Amino acid sequence: MINAQLSDEIIGVFNSVFSVTERTVLSGGAAEPFYEPGHPATIFFREDFERSALHEVAHWCVAGRFRRQLPDYGYWYRAEGRDCSRQAAFYEVETRPQAIELLFCEALNLPFKVSVDNLSVALDDPLVIRFAAAVCAQAAVFRLNGLPQRAAVFRDSLRQRREHAQGNHAT
Repeated sequence: MINAQLSDEIIGVFNSVFSVTERTVLSGGAAEPFYEPGHPATIFFREDFERSALHEVAHWCVAGRFRRQLPDYGYWYRAEGRDCSRQAAFYEVETRPQAIELLFCEALNLPFKVSVDNLSVALDDPLVIRFAAAVCAQAAVFRLNGLPQRAAVFRDSLRQRREHAQGNHAT
């Protein structure tokens, strides 16, 4: 689902919360997601896809201070055609950010599905099913023990936005 109005609201929430305190802004309309350090740092997400915005913010939330000083957090993106071992490594590093993304989706009542970021992988593949279970398990841990600070602030701000929007529709 693509909702340009929702992606604009996500940008507004993020920028109102973090543009001053973290000197970081969120920006849509990119051909590909990318994090660019600077003053301010910018998290670019794909086109106006709200899920891309939430996914990229989740990555920012798990990136430490050192990684936030590096373009795209210092990671090398490998496009399509990952072999099995590289796809397994992808699942390992994506569990935490996708669990955070799941909680962001819940805050906005958006459906969530894991992203395998590889069109050659079947969604019924046992490794994908195991990855989805790991993401759900990590989300449960976050619910129990709390999210990283920036993720908690953003999730709570998204919830407040949703509750405010629902309150406005009730009148």
